[in-house]
Amino acid sequence: MATTDWNPILREELGKDYWGPLQEFVAAERARHPVYPPPDDVFAALHLTPYATTRVLMLGQDPYHGPKQAHGLCFSVPRGVRIPPSLVNIYEELRTDLGIEPPGHGNLEAWARQGVLLLNTTLTVRAGQAGSHHGKGWERFTDRVIDVVTDKPERVVFVLWGSKARAKAANVDRTRHVVIESAHPSPLSAHNGFFGSRPFSRANAALEEAGLSPIDWHLPR
Repeated sequence: MATTDWNPILREELGKDYWGPLQEFVAAERARHPVYPPPDDVFAALHLTPYATTRVLMLGQDPYHGPKQAHGLCFSVPRGVRIPPSLVNIYEELRTDLGIEPPGHGNLEAWARQGVLLLNTTLTVRAGQAGSHHGKGWERFTDRVIDVVTDKPERVVFVLWGSKARAKAANVDRTRHVVIESAHPSPLSAHNGFFGSRPFSRANAALEEAGLSPIDWHLPR
């Protein structure tokens, strides 16, 4: 985070009462258990998507909790890692919406580099234990990220899938910004409103309406 334009915006968070205990908790967890993502990837979303260029905010929950999956971007996995079921469904909707064929890998860095902030609400997780780092302070930090994005004067499209992400919409100023929300792409819920929601074309239409460049949702093979 120190090398990005997020640093001056978020620096105050590092002095707040929750930050020290949160970092101590994560360090203690890493001393006892595998914790994902690796330390260098915890803030990858902020490193790859500067504040100035953020045009879309896509919100996930936990990082993936399996070996080698999480690398700091919601829904994304490094090349060579099996594509998780939620991302399989995201790719299926991308194909239906825009006719874009899946790339054969799960790395979404190309989206992040175009201004799609791929943010999880919790930035670390213990291996094999979803939700294990909830309520420790990460949510306060990522809520602040969401708040400063909604403060941007130019339009941002918020893509919120599932009830936890959709709850964050209450803080978004809809007079400037656009919220696209639906069921989560998880296999447990994708058929309840995610499939057919056309989030990619809708996001681009909202950006173009505001005079902003659309996202190229194609991913390199």
